[in-house]
Amino acid sequence: MPERASRAVPLGPVPLARGRHGAVVAPHHLATEAGLGILRAGGHAVDAAIAANAVLGVVEPNACGIGGDAFWLIWDSDGQAQLALNGSGRAPAGMSAEAVRSMGHATLPLRGALAVAIPGAVRSWADAHRRFGRLPRETVLAPAIELASHGFPAWDGFIDSVERTAPLVEAALGRDAGFFSIYRPAGRPWRPGEVIRLPALAATLGRLADEGFDAFYDSDIADRQSATLRRLGLACDVADFRSHTSTWTDPISTTYRGVRVTTHPPNSSGVVALELLNILEGFEPPSDGTVADPAWIHLGIEAAKLAMADRDAFLTDPAARDVPVERLVDKDYAAELAARIDRRRASSPPVATNPPGGGTIYLAVVDGEGNAVSLIESNYMGFGSGVVDPGTGIHYQNRGSYFSLDPDHPNVLEPGKRTLHTLMPGMLFRDGDGTGGGPWIVAGSMGGDAQPQIHAQLVSALVDGGVDIRTAVSAPRWFVEPERHFAPPTEVRAEPRFEPGVLEALEAMGHRVTRTGPFDARLGHEHAIQLVGGGPAAPDQEGSVAAVTDPRSAGLPAVW
Repeated sequence: MPERASRAVPLGPVPLARGRHGAVVAPHHLATEAGLGILRAGGHAVDAAIAANAVLGVVEPNACGIGGDAFWLIWDSDGQAQLALNGSGRAPAGMSAEAVRSMGHATLPLRGALAVAIPGAVRSWADAHRRFGRLPRETVLAPAIELASHGFPAWDGFIDSVERTAPLVEAALGRDAGFFSIYRPAGRPWRPGEVIRLPALAATLGRLADEGFDAFYDSDIADRQSATLRRLGLACDVADFRSHTSTWTDPISTTYRGVRVTTHPPNSSGVVALELLNILEGFEPPSDGTVADPAWIHLGIEAAKLAMADRDAFLTDPAARDVPVERLVDKDYAAELAARIDRRRASSPPVATNPPGGGTIYLAVVDGEGNAVSLIESNYMGFGSGVVDPGTGIHYQNRGSYFSLDPDHPNVLEPGKRTLHTLMPGMLFRDGDGTGGGPWIVAGSMGGDAQPQIHAQLVSALVDGGVDIRTAVSAPRWFVEPERHFAPPTEVRAEPRFEPGVLEALEAMGHRVTRTGPFDARLGHEHAIQLVGGGPAAPDQEGSVAAVTDPRSAGLPAVW
């Protein structure tokens, strides 16, 4: 399909990198550098993804870390197959909605140990590395260990997140919480460029390198974690760590105007993005390819409201309750939903029954043999639960706060259950285009409830707008969410970079538009790698890669 530039997007400051042998994209340049070093050393895309993820847990701990959860899509070029790996955690066996309600809670707290589920990311590293890894753990984790031990410069996003989070942690956990000794040791904001060292985390990563990733769950590291979390109020014991497993499964997919869009199945929110795209496919896009047209944005907002309502009604751990995936991604069902949309007026959707917010990283890797990884890993909110163990340096997600305490809600808290996740990795395929059958685009975004909406905007820009990946990633962005917890999703956050009149036209349709700053990070970090001409493993050896990181992040694409 032809590529054309969008008239609304200034492209000057947004780098696009092209290479022949591989690419890494992530929200911080130190992570992409680490991943590229692993590729150059002969590592598989999985090796590079783990290396980049580990570095992000050091330099961007507000968004991810070894106390978080992960979802993977992996393209195996040898088997010409795509796999999904669920690295999300489960509620401890001692946790239930009834038990938490008996403590006087109507909803789960957002901070503190009650918000923690057993972290799943590191077990997924172990499983992915066992299956595909080529380099030893010591090599894969060396960049993260070096940065944690010898230090990295404080950067604006890190500094701002620490300062935003500190009062929330103090309110939930007190002034003596481990968060402060690790992330605010001088009792003042970090100065830009000041060297941050995390020796306890370096030691824990060193043990994982020496003993194996499974040591996180199967050694005295797990004993200490369970004791720490139990002391802070979480009904868990070491058996919850020992028994935790990740899950290999098959991706789910739909087609959008002939392009196959794949993602992770539930408990991931990937199904929300597929449903949203199916609804949009029922409408004709602007004839000039301008997907920033207010009428097209209006349809996207309304489709998102419908898809999120289905998320709240159905999405949970499929091992605990049935999730009607086939129905939700059915084209006829999408047509029924599309028929409900008023093309001239904003609707009043039902209240959300899941909390908004997010704190997540997305990264992607393509190696020289055409293997590809789409990986998203998360703490949920900034620094997750706020629980940090100074002895191990592990800070914990608050994904457990996504559980409902309503016994009739599909995502009700139950022992051993995985919660609904906003996380969703993605890949796009143009089957039958002569490029060898592998991925065309590897892409995804952080952003909480915005993730499916951001991904749908990227797909529409590429397919309907025919633009290149740099234009698609850097285009002005919008998403709709509840103004506060358990309110209807009616607040449209939008960058002011749209052409004059676009946001005003949305307001005239009844949308409540909140203008953010230009390139505001709250509108997600979408990163993408394109396999041009089939990529590095193209049969004619004439393929390449193009990579772009979101200008809203601290990332830089790395290729060779």
